[in-house]
Amino acid sequence: MPTTERVAAVVLAGGQGRRMGGADKGLVEYRGRPLVEWVLAALAPQVDELVVSANRNLEAYAAFGYRVLPDTLPDYPGPLAGVLAALEAVQADWLLVAPCDTPHLPPDLAAHLLAAARQANAVLAVAADTGRVHHSCFIVRCDQRDHLAATLTRGERAVRHWQARLASATAVFDVACFANVNTPDDVRS
Repeated sequence: MPTTERVAAVVLAGGQGRRMGGADKGLVEYRGRPLVEWVLAALAPQVDELVVSANRNLEAYAAFGYRVLPDTLPDYPGPLAGVLAALEAVQADWLLVAPCDTPHLPPDLAAHLLAAARQANAVLAVAADTGRVHHSCFIVRCDQRDHLAATLTRGERAVRHWQARLASATAVFDVACFANVNTPDDVRS
């Protein structure tokens, strides 16, 4: 879908990797490549600007060729802090958000989410499949930065609770697109 609006994307790789035994999940090898590399490769052709949200191993992430943004808030306040850092840094109308542990993202993720948001006249569109909503994979208008900052200032961290306060839409994809690689067992599958 042609657009004059700019779309940026952030890959969220700033967590502590608790379910991965403390390993930096984005750098864990999956089928011969680091997880983050799969997501970067999927998103790069879909957007005008691409950044990585990370809080450790910054040089390793920078080696992939994209700007790396650490959280601007202390103490690992969760994925919304990475979203806020990206909203503060990118030059775009929309921000596509995807976690680093989803190596099978579809090639039309940005276009499908953007179309759903536009059709609903919403500031946010969240990915879903026929069975569930994938709250960590979404597109949001960059003008929602202050709303997100206020949410985090109140100490709220849940992505789905923040999303519930915004005019939103849902875009449905095949369930396989959002298979997570969360544990060492998942890496081996």
